[in-house]
Amino acid sequence: MQKILVLHGPNLNLLGTRQPEIYGHETLAGVNNALHEKALIAGWELNYRQSNHEGELIDAIHTARDDGTCAIIINPAAYTHTSIAILDALNAFEGKVIEVHISNVHQREAFRHHSYVSLRADGVIAGLGTQGYHAALEAIMAAAK
Repeated sequence: MQKILVLHGPNLNLLGTRQPEIYGHETLAGVNNALHEKALIAGWELNYRQSNHEGELIDAIHTARDDGTCAIIINPAAYTHTSIAILDALNAFEGKVIEVHISNVHQREAFRHHSYVSLRADGVIAGLGTQGYHAALEAIMAAAK
């Protein structure tokens, strides 16, 4: 069974209640549960991690290097625009990396238009709402066939 790590960055624990006009009403638990069902049917294992702390996200990426994880789906949230440390950790990961953003960051404030994570990502999905996570999962599973 192949493993995928799904990383959710800061404030995504508030999904469904924080700025629903931008991020929608689905909760993080709802996102994870829907992904879990889709992956299980296809014979994949998903691990999830959400943290408001940069170091915890980096530690999860480091663990993924050694535990057989073949891909990472990451929504780095605000760390997208600031974290060279997360970029460096992702550069040390040899598997596939898909960056996901719920909103279309290119329609938002100018500072959100730059992503350090995109320098490493094999693909970037933005503006599809929580369906972006599903698109990332499908892309990873299709690439492994």
